[in-house]
Amino acid sequence: MNPTPAEKKIWFEVLRSRQFAAYKFLRQKPINRFIVDFYCSSLHWVVEIDGDSHSEDPAYDIERTQILQSHGLTIIRYSNKDVMCNISGVYDDLAKRIS
Repeated sequence: MNPTPAEKKIWFEVLRSRQFAAYKFLRQKPINRFIVDFYCSSLHWVVEIDGDSHSEDPAYDIERTQILQSHGLTIIRYSNKDVMCNISGVYDDLAKRIS
């Protein structure tokens, strides 16, 4: 699957190569029957970048979130606009969630 521009931006500017607080994130990680955008096993985090496709079926997103949470994961969502226009705010929000 080809990453969106927002997924590329957060990957290269925040999550790749342990840039974010030395935590290792994986891209396009299969969990249960889903593929999540970004996953950090040590934090039990799933970071999702919500683009246009997420607004098409809110019931699916709710079910997906519930199933992922049942695996003990924290789901963190950012919109494409958040990532593209305020990447430093996204970084700051992630940093606050650690402490």
